[in-house]
Amino acid sequence: MKTVAIIGASNDRAKFGNKAVRAHVQQGYTVFPVNPKETQVEGLPAFKTIAEVPVRPQRISVYLPPLLVAKLLPDIAAKGCDEVWLNPGTESEEVLAEAKRLGLKVIQACSIVAVGINPERL
Repeated sequence: MKTVAIIGASNDRAKFGNKAVRAHVQQGYTVFPVNPKETQVEGLPAFKTIAEVPVRPQRISVYLPPLLVAKLLPDIAAKGCDEVWLNPGTESEEVLAEAKRLGLKVIQACSIVAVGINPERL
């Protein structure tokens, strides 16, 4: 089973945090949306924090500004995952340095494109 937690998941279908949820579902992933302000995203139960996700996801895909990402990296490291995807606009020198310090395997790329979907078609 392929699992992904999407931090910054949104109910706004124009936002990439929403498109990522739909793209991963389309590609057969079990998706865990993470957003402290939502109870559901695209019909899936949403979690307020990464710590609340009930499994250790294989992939964590992030759609937040760098200042928020930097604050969440320790929680991401504590949860554990195989890969942390820092989507365009989420990374900074501080984020990358902290991720390296925490021993996280970071991929700087669009996770939507990586699963084989053009975000403009969602």
